[in-house]
Amino acid sequence: MWEPGAGLEVGADVRRLLRAAVIHAAPVAVGPAGEALLIEMERVAAALAAEHAGRAPGEIEGLAPARELYRAFGIDPTRTRPSSEALLRRVLQGKGLPRILNAVDVCTLCSLRFLLPIGLYDSGSVRGAVTLMRGRPGESYPGIRKDEVHLEGRPTLSDDDGAFGNPTSDSFRTSVTPSTRSLAMVIFAPASCARDRLETHVGEARALLARHLAPSGEAVVTTGSIVPAQ
Repeated sequence: MWEPGAGLEVGADVRRLLRAAVIHAAPVAVGPAGEALLIEMERVAAALAAEHAGRAPGEIEGLAPARELYRAFGIDPTRTRPSSEALLRRVLQGKGLPRILNAVDVCTLCSLRFLLPIGLYDSGSVRGAVTLMRGRPGESYPGIRKDEVHLEGRPTLSDDDGAFGNPTSDSFRTSVTPSTRSLAMVIFAPASCARDRLETHVGEARALLARHLAPSGEAVVTTGSIVPAQ
């Protein structure tokens, strides 16, 4: 299990290329989103649609950091899009936001608010220490609602059982389900992203998780950290 405080080790080959924020939350009650969360998602989507109507993704300043992260790893963000950009494109095309489970919907909301790619994981499905490194040649995993997700050269989260996450698409193995009781969220950002900006995002994400995923009669305990530490 990926315990709060267990941290995230960042490989030497990626330390200069990115920053990441890690948020843990438990206990959580995962299920259909409540009305308050759905209203908040619709409000944020409507505001973004109005703000960026008629603009191409390359003209939207807020998408630049995620694209910078991808380019730092040699990935063309116009061919393999950051998950945050894919969500915004969906909003601008009038397709609305997917509604899956409250935890996933909070992740979607955070990704739209921050315009950064975010991974979401069932902490109980993670085994041993977690590292963030470049994907190895030929490395892949079965994705969520996808076939194999190829990872070579990309920023990749791995545990004792292998790779399970990256900024584009996460693995089926560690996906959040209604039986999830503790989760981890990882916000991916380029190295140029200011630490105080990420700290603000961590605070907002923790508040959303605590507000929308609390089990009846219980409070969600959240923690947050940023890596690399410097």
